[in-house]
Amino acid sequence: MKTVALVLAGGEGTRLHPLTAEHAKPALPFANGYRIVDFVLSNLVNSGISTIYVLAQYKPESLMRHIAAAWSPWFDQNEGLIKVLLPRSNTLAGSFKGTADAAYQYLDVLEGHNADAVAVFAADHIYRMDVRQMAAFHRERGADATVSAVPVPIGQASSFGVISTDADGRVREFREKPRNPCAIPGHPDLAYASMGNYLFRPELLGTALREARARGDTDFGRDVLPRLCAEAKVYAYDFGRNVVPGLQEYEERAYWRDVGTLSALAAAQQDAMGHRPRFNLWNRRWPIRGEYDAALLARARGWRDGAEMAEVEASSAELRPAAAWRVAGKDLRSDERVQSS
Repeated sequence: MKTVALVLAGGEGTRLHPLTAEHAKPALPFANGYRIVDFVLSNLVNSGISTIYVLAQYKPESLMRHIAAAWSPWFDQNEGLIKVLLPRSNTLAGSFKGTADAAYQYLDVLEGHNADAVAVFAADHIYRMDVRQMAAFHRERGADATVSAVPVPIGQASSFGVISTDADGRVREFREKPRNPCAIPGHPDLAYASMGNYLFRPELLGTALREARARGDTDFGRDVLPRLCAEAKVYAYDFGRNVVPGLQEYEERAYWRDVGTLSALAAAQQDAMGHRPRFNLWNRRWPIRGEYDAALLARARGWRDGAEMAEVEASSAELRPAAAWRVAGKDLRSDERVQSS
């Protein structure tokens, strides 16, 4: 499917203060030179999605600089589009009132692409995901909307949007941060939490956002999705079914972390450290890209001799697998798990 992506990167991140005193949460450093936003962008690009709009609002300067330095060079070379969008000045107070309002303000841009699907993804989570597998699930079920979901301990579920589903994955109810979350049938200690990643049929998204605007609704999780579940075909995609290549045998399968607090961010950073990390940053077959790789690309562009260019590309692949940008155009889906030595 032809997919255009919106990355929601406008949150203030108050629970990460003082780190967010001068930076948007997605622009915060994570580990080894990566920023938090690099994970969602890498997942989209590795999945073959090459039209991406990043919606920013709170202290956007460092995020805009990072996108320009680390991501724009790749897109310029590979015929894609990445662009940071700020609130339109002709809106009330020139701001986004919520995630749905942010998408509504640029609905004309989305509709101009005539896409088969619109991906609306959060910018502040640490994970690897092949979005093509979610898109296949979405298409096979003829869904109007699909929400990626992950089981979380029921004691923590009140921090998320909680999903109740039928046996076939059809969403019966979506509740944003409920006080009494519903457990997964047969698993009373777990609840299905929304990952903040959605796929929409474009026509449905346009209608839903216009109707939300007329009602004064502004947020996907609080306003739009609960109503859609009662009116449209909304399915939950189990993130645990998603497979990316190159995982080591010691890694946690379907690793996903919401790094919305200082303790959660520190724990996720710790998960990426050591000789047997729970989440390995160095995966040659599903690379995470960042500023380091953009610097290597700039260096490579400066070489005039073809042999020297090849040498730079080879060395960059050894130093960091993320430098192999063109791998995004290949089929990376695999159940391969690399055994530890």
